[in-house]
Amino acid sequence: MSEQELELLEGTVSSVIYQNEENGYTILRLDVRGEEVTVVGPMAGVAPGEYLSVRGRWTRHPTYGPQMKAEVVDRRLPQGLKEIYHYLSSGAVKGVGKATARLIIEEFGEDALTVMEEDPEQLTKIKGITRKRARQIGEVFRQQMGTRRLMEFLSEHQLPLELAALLRRAYGDVALEVVKANPYLLVNEEFEVEFSQADKLALSLGVGPEDPLRLEAGLVFELAHNNHNNGHTFLPRRKLVEATSALLSTPGEGLEDSLEALLRRGEAECEQVAGQEAVYLPALYEAETFIAQRVLEMSRAEPLPPEGLDKLIRRIEREQRITYAPQQRQAVELAAGCQVMLLTGGPGTGKTTCLRGVLALFEAMGLETALAAPTGRAAKRLGELCDTDASTIHRLLETGFDPRSGKLVFTRNTYNPLKADAVIVDETSMVDVPLMAALLDALDDGCRLVLVGDPDQLPSVGPGALFADLIRSGAVPTVRLTEIFRQAAQSAIVRSAHLINQGQIPDLRRNEGDFFCLARWDARAVLDTVVDLCRRRLPERMGIPADQIQVLSPTRRRGTGTRALNQALQAALNPPLEGKGERRFGDWVFRAGDRVMQVRNNYDILWREEGGTDSGMGMFNGDVGVIRSIEKEIITVDFDGKVVEYTPDMLGELEPAFAVTVHKAQGSEYRAVILAAFEGASMLMTRGVLYTAVTRARELFIVVGDPDAVAGMVNNNRQTRRYSGLRARLTGE
Repeated sequence: MSEQELELLEGTVSSVIYQNEENGYTILRLDVRGEEVTVVGPMAGVAPGEYLSVRGRWTRHPTYGPQMKAEVVDRRLPQGLKEIYHYLSSGAVKGVGKATARLIIEEFGEDALTVMEEDPEQLTKIKGITRKRARQIGEVFRQQMGTRRLMEFLSEHQLPLELAALLRRAYGDVALEVVKANPYLLVNEEFEVEFSQADKLALSLGVGPEDPLRLEAGLVFELAHNNHNNGHTFLPRRKLVEATSALLSTPGEGLEDSLEALLRRGEAECEQVAGQEAVYLPALYEAETFIAQRVLEMSRAEPLPPEGLDKLIRRIEREQRITYAPQQRQAVELAAGCQVMLLTGGPGTGKTTCLRGVLALFEAMGLETALAAPTGRAAKRLGELCDTDASTIHRLLETGFDPRSGKLVFTRNTYNPLKADAVIVDETSMVDVPLMAALLDALDDGCRLVLVGDPDQLPSVGPGALFADLIRSGAVPTVRLTEIFRQAAQSAIVRSAHLINQGQIPDLRRNEGDFFCLARWDARAVLDTVVDLCRRRLPERMGIPADQIQVLSPTRRRGTGTRALNQALQAALNPPLEGKGERRFGDWVFRAGDRVMQVRNNYDILWREEGGTDSGMGMFNGDVGVIRSIEKEIITVDFDGKVVEYTPDMLGELEPAFAVTVHKAQGSEYRAVILAAFEGASMLMTRGVLYTAVTRARELFIVVGDPDAVAGMVNNNRQTRRYSGLRARLTGE
């Protein structure tokens, strides 16, 4: 629906029901020719008495009925004595109540608002208003006018209204002037405006096609885009200039000059790395070089192993009722005499046994050891495997949110290091360069570090190929477990995973044990089969309830993507019932009982422990929970005992999770996994995606789809190359 097709409402705000000061999300009642209408959306600072022109779409709230979802809002200051009094007496301006509002109206009439903004000291004419109070009232009102003009500017240029609150938080009273001076700031991560929108705004404000401001912004955007979307830590200089030239439809000559200007000001870094003239954004350059420096220092350290190491290992074997295989023993011995080491291997090779052994060794040495993993589910699994507490890396580093910058900060760093003598990190293949740099920065000088993972799984979502680079460099002491133990070898899941990793197609006709292939040749049949497995066959025949089954797909879209799967699974597993709370958001109806996933890091969201007194801050991308209730405007989600309340403005952080992409399932393990493998882009239908999906299953793996598609995934060993300088820095190439 275009802006011309949006419905128009005009009226006076009669009351504000809810307003989030952080992002401006508002629920209000609008008096439209005597009829009260509910309007929802980002409308920062709107107050009773204001006249609004709202363009939007009608939606129906299951409890509160029809609502107008605002997309474009034009605000007009109250006019006439009645509107001005209504506005001031509503409490919209701090320091002005009903009595003061009446006195201001009586003194200044229809000029009241002009006086408050332009000459507030005139307010001292009113009995009881001191010069100090008059200035405070004027300051508050000017701030509100600043927000109003910012929103008018955003609305005029078809930019999201929720930007107003974000920009005010970042730049304060001068936010509008800052944006007009450099519209490309809107592309920054905290604002998430498309480059094309910011570029259109800049050109409309008079920035020329060859203006250095535009050229430099294009170069920085290309670097940031490739960091976040393609996993590169740098771009070769030639590729950067070519990509930016295509983005801006401009010749490359001026771009070279603009790049040099960025380099001179330290807003980009350029260095010869791995045979490339590599251009970095400063933060990633510093992170990558710091990792290389710190890892090399730790690799050269030679901490003394405990006396009687052989006797100590035999004691651990007795206590854990196990006899280590040669490679496993090598891993435990290496941990005793190294400050940093890598432990890697595929499924069934005994990584967990080694982990327990290393942890027991560190405890016997009197070392305070912290266990961590990149995601909440991976941390929970690690804690269960080792029978001790484990946390996410973010929580280990005591991640916080800086309200001044709107960015993530870590409380633990070089000035406030972790109180740990050793740190063990599982699922390290998921860790990106910035997070590893933060972890290394928080380690005390003598702290030991054990990094565990499987480099054949999908790489981190964030920039870099960290774990693979560390292994391939040969600069870090490493144990690679290759022996598949007899008990594990009996599992078709384990055998198939190793075959897939070697480029061999498992026997998809031999359905036995814990690995099955159900052949289906059209998308509808795939959906129907997946639903039947979750609703009936696995719960009834194998005793696996639906909440212990995770459906995966390589893709979000198409007929068997997560979008279609989630709709079908919700209808089958959690249908609407009278009295069951619902809340529509976009194309999805959230319903009490739904499985949902937090899809972005939110460092200042509050959670409380269910049934306890513990509480904390922060939910992270990939955390999975269940909607416990939807009451009024609040959706309450239980994330494995951590309860979070989501207001309407926060629902963009939640997605349905009856089905998730394989990428989102990284680091998690499920009792049963069903993979819908039918169609998808070649970059998603790959060997690495299939291998990662199979290795998520603990007891049962079922692939539903076209056997030819599964075979195609095995044969498609496409690995998107990531530009990363870490390996070269570690090897000195």
